Amino acid sequence: MNVVCRKYIQTYDRHFIYEGLDYTSEINLTITWGDGRAKILNNGELLTLSLDKASGSGFQSKNEYLFGQIDMQLKLVPGNSAGTVTAYYLSSKGSTWDEIDFEFLGNLSGDPYILHTNVFSQGKGNREQQFYLWFDPTADFHTYSILWNPQHIVFSVDGTPIRKFKNLESMGVPYPKSQPMRIYSSLWNADDWATRGGLVKTDWSQAPFTSSYRNFKANACVFSSGASSCSSHSASSSTSGANSWLSQELDSAGEEKLKWVQKNYMIYNYCTDAKRFPQGFPLECKVA
Repeated sequence: MNVVCRKYIQTYDRHFIYEGLDYTSEINLTITWGDGRAKILNNGELLTLSLDKASGSGFQSKNEYLFGQIDMQLKLVPGNSAGTVTAYYLSSKGSTWDEIDFEFLGNLSGDPYILHTNVFSQGKGNREQQFYLWFDPTADFHTYSILWNPQHIVFSVDGTPIRKFKNLESMGVPYPKSQPMRIYSSLWNADDWATRGGLVKTDWSQAPFTSSYRNFKANACVFSSGASSCSSHSASSSTSGANSWLSQELDSAGEEKLKWVQKNYMIYNYCTDAKRFPQGFPLECKVA
């Protein structure tokens, strides 16, 4: 979901975002749309996005990245959030874009949020996995992370891996590895599909809807002027220190946590949807 609405652009240089291999405290955040509905609060320590019937809102990173460990703490829209979507994702540009998605699908009060994940490579997605969470994501902040390195993409919640997408280029499966991506987030109305397939519509009497963000960290390779900030680091440095994530794999404990989440909280997996793929499952599903 590339953000296309650009009502105004405003850049903040505070201490909300920590970017680069050394966690420098320079902020590179641009509010890209929403006509004032996105706000920086508490002296730069909190960001909120709001949605009303007229518009949602969103922001993006000023920098582009080619691989990284991305962490963000979110507190989702409370109460009756049906019809709303809070999206937090990485995306490149163009018709053959790459994208790594977290999308939080709102629901009626008392019903659980659905965490929707997807991976696009060279413009092809259709790799949806969906989860319930084992906590109330509206009651407090929780950390949602994307590890994107040359070996795999790992989605994690509070340090617990929930999904892994391997680099299987050797089998002919495209993998995001050459297109730099920005970080985006938006809160928007999607009541044509988000809740029970569009059967439940947004209750605008509950507006404005608000999601909150804090403690964003991008320990990542910044891509600028055709070069990566990681290219000047030696190969040995990728196995230790600040950029050890470049070669990070899940250990046995991480694999067990991944299996636990997928057994107990996964509610949809494209790799088991035989009706959707009558001609056979995608190649990566056969390996998984």
